[in-house]
Amino acid sequence: MSQRRGACPALFTPMQTGDGLLARIVPAERITPGAFAAFCAAARRHGNGTIEVSARGSLQVRGLTAASAPRFADEVAALGVAALGIPVLSDPLPDDPVALIDAGAMAANLRTAIAQADLALAPKVCVIVDGGGSVHLDALTADVRLRAFARDGEIRLALALAGDAITAQALGSIPLEMSAEVVVDVLRVIAPRSDVRASDVLRTQGLGAFSEVLHVRFEPTPREARAPVEIVGVHPLRDGRAAFGMTLGFGHARAETLMALADTAAAHGTQSIQPTAGRALLLIGMAKQDVIALAREAERLGFLTRADDTRRRIVACPGAPACASGFIAARAIASEIAESVAERWSGTIHISGCAKGCAHPKPAALTIVGTERGCGIIEHGTARATPQAYVDPQDLTAHLSQRVSEPAHG
Repeated sequence: MSQRRGACPALFTPMQTGDGLLARIVPAERITPGAFAAFCAAARRHGNGTIEVSARGSLQVRGLTAASAPRFADEVAALGVAALGIPVLSDPLPDDPVALIDAGAMAANLRTAIAQADLALAPKVCVIVDGGGSVHLDALTADVRLRAFARDGEIRLALALAGDAITAQALGSIPLEMSAEVVVDVLRVIAPRSDVRASDVLRTQGLGAFSEVLHVRFEPTPREARAPVEIVGVHPLRDGRAAFGMTLGFGHARAETLMALADTAAAHGTQSIQPTAGRALLLIGMAKQDVIALAREAERLGFLTRADDTRRRIVACPGAPACASGFIAARAIASEIAESVAERWSGTIHISGCAKGCAHPKPAALTIVGTERGCGIIEHGTARATPQAYVDPQDLTAHLSQRVSEPAHG
């Protein structure tokens, strides 16, 4: 089981948490509603029935045991819903009208090439393939980034290392057919030490560490900031059909609820269900006239189907007792705040079970962090900051209601 410091839970190496073992998978491309429902059924059968979609679009299953985890892993592997190996993330919307390449197919080829190279890589190493689609992954960081762009009638791949779409170190461009060779060569430079990321190599050795292995055309490549993705709503597809995006309230749902969603999606002609960044799901491939009915049913099941839903501004980790590090029941508190305070507080609200702030490492307008002294209140900071006040959990809603009524707050 995954216990090493810095390690990531995976399908065959789950991690111990407060409510049992947690397994995390990077979803494969084009998961059918039937396969998705079968995955959820396996999570309910072998775990405690709680399924999460992470900020990076991974699926997480909680409450596995030492006995059930191997059975769960074997069943999920047989379903083909997990992309095994190091994470290679791609545009989640197949048949996007503005995409330049099939990023999902390239990602699958990269996984095969990396697996065949048999490299010992740090657990958090990640590759992103950006096909130029409208549902991009610019906000996510990766060790290696490939982005398709067109110039002079040719489609090439911009190559960058260690960062998100803006902060990564741009190297130049490569032909499409060299993607697997170049990515493997980059990862070979990182691989000699299994705790090293691309950012570590750049910091200690500079670009020279990669120069001998890279066949890159050093030229200006796309670096402009694209508008943030709004995943919730309707997304048109090339064939005239549509996809519909929604998010999970506070990033989690019960297995039976997700199974009901899969059944509804299949009844409305949905071809695939794709978990994606932002704790979201894309239901892909239904006829446009089915979108409204499907969205209505998803909302009835408790999914967030409106872009302006206040709950989307609240980020909460599992907290206690699900997480052994948690001091407070973060998601229960999030539900209370959503009903009573959130609409009167502008900006992101982060409820963290402890100071690690796993669910939202960045500053938030309001952070509520679990401590030995109760709920720490932090405005415009991260969960690691020193709280400006401490409140007993049972008094939190009243305390926040008073603060938002005061001038210069919210």
